[in-house]
Amino acid sequence: MNDPVMPRLDLLRFLERVQEQDLDRTRRWIEDEETRERERERGIQARPPAPDWMIERGLDGHTPPVYVHRGDCHMAGKRSRGVTEDQARRALAERVDACPHCRPDTELGILD
Repeated sequence: MNDPVMPRLDLLRFLERVQEQDLDRTRRWIEDEETRERERERGIQARPPAPDWMIERGLDGHTPPVYVHRGDCHMAGKRSRGVTEDQARRALAERVDACPHCRPDTELGILD
């Protein structure tokens, strides 16, 4: 077993190439992360504003609405969609229940 010994300078040049490759890879990762961050920011800026009022639909598309919510209500479910103030008032007038948590009927001045 006679392994030729590489001169120290060759080993250092090899190490330099490996480290350059590592640095290039790290720079690509940084670039990718910056791109993702820019896209995330663009998505946030392009997001439509939260609605002022929401109506929560029933379990399927054919059942009547369940609740009227304020736009910032934490209890509004995934079946909620944004509506205008007029539509929220109309729904409350048509006996759609007001959310007991956010009380949109009180804010809209519609009391039973």
